[in-house]
Amino acid sequence: MKIAHTMIRVKDLDASVGFYTQFLGLKEVGRKEIGSEAVLVFLKDGITDHEIELTYNVGKDDYDLGNQFGHLAFHVADLEEVIKKVQEKGWDFRKSRPELSSKYIFIKDPNGYDIEILERK
Repeated sequence: MKIAHTMIRVKDLDASVGFYTQFLGLKEVGRKEIGSEAVLVFLKDGITDHEIELTYNVGKDDYDLGNQFGHLAFHVADLEEVIKKVQEKGWDFRKSRPELSSKYIFIKDPNGYDIEILERK
């Protein structure tokens, strides 16, 4: 597996994008709206493949510093093979919604943190 991105929740999307792009020099490489629920902005440094995903949940701004962390994400070549392994272990998982273009699952690590496993296109 190869780490794909790190997601953090943000209270103010414009201010956050400005900080990461103008101050830290990251480039916005993608933006996706999840219905009326959320906006995801993907940022990269131009050197590595690792991305930072800024997630703005519409109408939610009461995050504590401890609950802003979202999940770790990993790319795999064959998601179905990973799903088989997860099922063999008897672990619960959540699949991507059919209307989305991405294929992924979420599982929990032993501490309860979300781990996203995405099929690389």
